[in-house]
Formats: sequence, C-alpha cells, structure tokens
Amino acid sequence: MSLHQATRVRSWLRHGTLTAIAIVWIAVPFWFLIVNSFKTEAEASVLSIAWPDRWNIVNNYRTVIVQGSYFRGLANSFIIAVPTILAVLLLGSMAAWIYARSHRRTVRFLYYASILSILLPPGIIPTIYLLMQLNLEGSRLGFMLALTGTRLGIVIFMVTGFVSAIPRDIEQSAFLDGASRIRTYWHVILPMITPVLFVGAVFLSISVWNEFFLSIYLLPDPDMATLPLTLYKFASSSQFTLKWNLVFAQVILSNIPLLIVYVIFQKRVIGGLSEGALNG
Repeated sequence: MSLHQATRVRSWLRHGTLTAIAIVWIAVPFWFLIVNSFKTEAEASVLSIAWPDRWNIVNNYRTVIVQGSYFRGLANSFIIAVPTILAVLLLGSMAAWIYARSHRRTVRFLYYASILSILLPPGIIPTIYLLMQLNLEGSRLGFMLALTGTRLGIVIFMVTGFVSAIPRDIEQSAFLDGASRIRTYWHVILPMITPVLFVGAVFLSISVWNEFFLSIYLLPDPDMATLPLTLYKFASSSQFTLKWNLVFAQVILSNIPLLIVYVIFQKRVIGGLSEGALNG
C-alpha cells in the first residue's frame, strides 16, 4: 500500500469514526425526541425510538401551542433574550478590550474575578436581595440584569484573547488622528472583533434562551414566563403522570428559534472559530 493510499484509508477511518459517534450522540436522541412528539400519550409513555403506530401530530402540537401558552412564552423569551445578548456583547467586549491592553495588577485581578462567573453558580439569595433593594424583584428588567451579570464572563474570556492578537499600532494610529477611546472602540476594535462576537452571540443565545434556574426564582408572574419556564409549568401541570408526547412536542417548539439562529449564523460562527484559532 502506497503512502497516499494509507493516508486516504486513515482519513476514511477517522471520518467514519466521527460519523458513528455523531449518529449515536446526536442523531439517535434527536430522532427519539421527534418520533415521540408524534405519538399518542400511551405510545409515548413507553419511551422508545420505534415508529409510531398512530400519528398524532396535529393534536399534540395544537395542545402545546394553546394550553402550553407557547406564543406568550416565545414573546417573553425574545423580549428578554435579545436586549440581554446585545448588552452582554457590548459590555463584555468593552471590558475585554481594557483587560487585554492593561498590565496593571488591579485590572488583572478584575479580569480573573470577571471570568469566575463561568465556573461559579449564581447566588440566588444575594441576587434577590439586591433586586429587592432596587425595586426590581419579579420584573423583566431585574431578570435581564441578573442574566447580564452572570454571562459577562463568557464574552470577556472569549474576546480578551482575540483582542490581544490585534496590533496596538492600529489603535495608536486612531489616537494620533484624534479619535477618543469610545470612537476607537466603535470604529476600529468592534469591526475587528465581530467574528468572535458572532460566536459569542450563538453561545449566549443557547445559554440565555434555555435559562431556567434563575427564571424560576426571579420571574414568579406566569405572564412573564419564558419558554423553559412555560415548558416546566406545562409538564408539571399533569396531576398524576407526565404526558411525554406533549412534553417532547413542547421541547421541539421551544428549540426551533435556536435552530433558526444557528442556521442563519452558521457560516459566521465557523469563520469566527477559524479566525480565532489562527489568531491564537
């Protein structure tokens, strides 16, 4: 066997192994979720990947949309997620620029303190107490502020390394031309870090959209419930047993917006990851 043939065989084996892992890890659970959302309550209670004997598509999804308050939860999720993600990207990238350019010990300490939010769980009791003092308890704004504070570390961590690879001469040229720090950030730094911000936006979309732990404590009003909270209340509304067919249908509907976001920004995300790897 020639060297070229051996390389092709290794390539096929590698791709075949990764494909097999992807099928087991992604395709099978995804099929399990979809096929059970089409079944009747009795069939879905078995929790198998078998083809449904009786299709119950319309009734399942109609029940979820009407009784599960799907559109209200969808609207609340959008109202909360979009401003939160934009705020985290803007504030996090600004902070990352400062952290990347400063060598002061106090600034480095603040950087490490900021990224601790990636590892440490949010403190519910201090958060509720602080929101009570600000008269924001149980409000969308209070919930959005809590989400912003707990997600800043992700963007700061991602963008700081990216900014460190940008030559300082570019900023110095802007300063010499009379640009202020805000103008330098907006017209010089922000366009250059856009690829990594797209990657951060996708990660934030998944994290903020699926947030449940904070929402169950900070959004007690049912009219403000996001999709994950709506799903929880809908799934737990049954008095005796879970109606798995409706739960699976609700899960699919709840994640359709995330799938759309990924499809739209897929190329930008891959480009941002590639550019970040090259800069690193």
